[in-house]
Amino acid sequence: MFISLRLNIFIYYFVTVALFLGILHFLLNILEVQNTLLIAIVMLGFVSYSAILISKLAIDPLAEYVKNLHLLSKETLHELNLPISTIKSNSQMIKKRLSDEKSLKRISRIELACEMLEQRYNELDYMIKTQTSQELKEHFELSSLMQKRVDFLSPIYPQMNFNLELKNTNLYGDKIGLSKVIDNIIDNAVKYSKSSNTINISLSNHTLNIKDYGLGMDEVELLHIFDNYYQSDDSMQGFGIGLALVKRFCDKHSIHLSIKSKPKDGTSVILKFKKVII
Repeated sequence: MFISLRLNIFIYYFVTVALFLGILHFLLNILEVQNTLLIAIVMLGFVSYSAILISKLAIDPLAEYVKNLHLLSKETLHELNLPISTIKSNSQMIKKRLSDEKSLKRISRIELACEMLEQRYNELDYMIKTQTSQELKEHFELSSLMQKRVDFLSPIYPQMNFNLELKNTNLYGDKIGLSKVIDNIIDNAVKYSKSSNTINISLSNHTLNIKDYGLGMDEVELLHIFDNYYQSDDSMQGFGIGLALVKRFCDKHSIHLSIKSKPKDGTSVILKFKKVII
């Protein structure tokens, strides 16, 4: 598609320039028009018309492609909803009839996998809505959201101990986007906690603090942590884009983000939210 599109644009642009030069030669040398204003008006009209056609030639196929991709994403998202619901409801029914520990563990793994699939479903739905510029803000309770995120991540990181001190905090904002931010921060905390299995999470006075006791960072590393693809430890898995996404989200939603870290003393990621008047 894109190769033929480039070729068509090149051919049309080449023909347009040739016609432009031909018309200019015709007006100046054959008709010997001396009125420069008339020549300028004619050429401006020709260039404007050509620009419109080139823009349509370039944009219309891409717009159609994006439209079809958007429709396919929505249809796929809709189709995913049924199997997810089926897996959840049936696993819950089977779980009630089981008593042996091995079978219960297997069902728990199925439920966890289903929760992860549902998480991807929600993220895809979130991305589609943000692409269509829909308003995604709502009133929610942050301590409850934090508890849900930790409950979701705990089975994924069974080696970690999450110590929670959460006070009720009412917010108005993008709940789904903030969930992704929290998951990214906790995932980073786990990733860089090779020598520790403890993560402390506190919430009070509209301030969220996620503290790990892992590798930590020096001042030079702290200057680059929000750069795309930067990782303080190259041996870690991932692409180094988590904190860059966190920074963009916080900037967009007026959340004050700060990071405190020292080598071998761990890292604290602090989010300061605006107070909501209900």
